Formats: sequence, C-alpha cells, structure tokens
Amino acid sequence: MRWPPRFSNSERDGDEKKRPVSWEDKLNATDWSHYTDPRTLIPTLLLTTTILVSVRVYRSYLRRIPEATHIRPGFFRKRSLFGTVSRVGDADNFHLFHQPGGRLAGWGWLPGRKIPEKRTDLKGKTIHVRIAGIDAPEGAHFGKPPQPYSAEALEWLKNYILNRRVRAYIYKRDQYERVVATVWVRKFLFRRDVGKEMLKAGLATVYEAKKGAEFGDFEENYRKAEAKAKRKKRGMWKGNPQDYESPRDYKIRTAATTETK
Repeated sequence: MRWPPRFSNSERDGDEKKRPVSWEDKLNATDWSHYTDPRTLIPTLLLTTTILVSVRVYRSYLRRIPEATHIRPGFFRKRSLFGTVSRVGDADNFHLFHQPGGRLAGWGWLPGRKIPEKRTDLKGKTIHVRIAGIDAPEGAHFGKPPQPYSAEALEWLKNYILNRRVRAYIYKRDQYERVVATVWVRKFLFRRDVGKEMLKAGLATVYEAKKGAEFGDFEENYRKAEAKAKRKKRGMWKGNPQDYESPRDYKIRTAATTETK
C-alpha cells in the first residue's frame, strides 16, 4: 500500500501563491490611506490645478497668433491683440506682429523673442488688420487711378503707427481674411484711437457700408470727429464740396467702370 504524497509547508505556501487573485481582492487589499492623506492629496490637487490654469492662461493670453486665420472665434469681441506694426499696406489697414505679454513676456530683449528684420522672414507671421469704422482714400490698384489724398493718408498712417506697439480690440474677420479692430497707440502718456485721429486729420471718412460696418462703441465719437474736420476744412475737406468723392463712392464708380470695359 502506497502512502499519499506529503507536502511540506513551503510547498503549500507556493501553491497558495500560484492561485489567481481577483481584481476585487487586489483592490480591497490596497492601502488607500496613503492616497487620502492630506499631506499627499493637497499638494497633488495644487499641482494639477496650477498646470491646468497655466495651460489655459498660455492658450488665451501668451500664445502667439501668426495670422488672422489662427484666431479662434471665441476671441472676437472678448480679446485684444498687442504687437508691433511691421508694415502699412493701405491707409486704413496694416500688418501686426503679435507679441502677447509685451516686454514682460520677453519680447524685444529675450533671445528668440524679436521681430524678424527681413520682410521675407515675416511672411505668414503677421496679422492683417483693418481699422474699424473708417474708410481712407483709395490708392492706385489694378490699373485704377489713385483717389485724391490717398498718398497723404498713407504717409500719415505710416508716420503714426509703423514700427510702433499698438493694441487692437478685435471684432471679426472680414471677407479678405483681415481682422477688423479698433486700434490704439500710446503717444507719450496718452492712448490714441488711430481711426479717430485719422478722422480728425481729415484723411478718412466714417465707414458708410450698408452692412458689415464695425465701430465698437465709438460711432458717435467718430461722426463728431469727421464733422469737426469738415468744419475746419482739414485734409480732404479743403477743396470744393461739390468735387468731393467719398472712398465708398469712388469704389462703386471704379467698379462699375471696370465691369463695362
């Protein structure tokens, strides 16, 4: 008669270790007190909150926007863009190199935070801005003759904002992928509304399109500035009123002339 095999204690312990353990058993066996300890929980929550807030602040305020097409719809009428005017195109629009945070964020003095000097290096890196609420005399385009005072208006705008830091309060993106905005520039200790200053100089008119006009909260101020320039016969208002043609009327007339050719 053969005796049944005998197992030592070590062999029995080994068999118990080889038995499968369910996920619930592992969960119940975990010591959770370490994770709920305030000394561990509070620093973890603070670190997570700091990271999430930092990401949100960066995306909303410190992320550089290269072009108008990169502006999220939620930014319009809620955010402003700060930067340097790199080029003036016509007398009522320009290109802005976005510098979020300004000098506090290192722009102008930290390595890698400077505006490219070559125009070719700026391609695809600037935001095309259309000054809201005004219409400046049209320059020569596509074979069309320039409007009177177009050269004076362009020169005035260049002298006023080119290579200067400005803040643009953005309203929308127009059909030409330009950002329509009220633009402010600091002159000495005061901020100046660029559109209003052009109206006061008699080098722009209040924008008179039937739809799509943007003024922010400044339409009344703009109309007063235009009326004052008319009374004082500044800029384009110097000549005979009967010879005056607004930028809008000029565009309508030249467009009709082009269509009939």
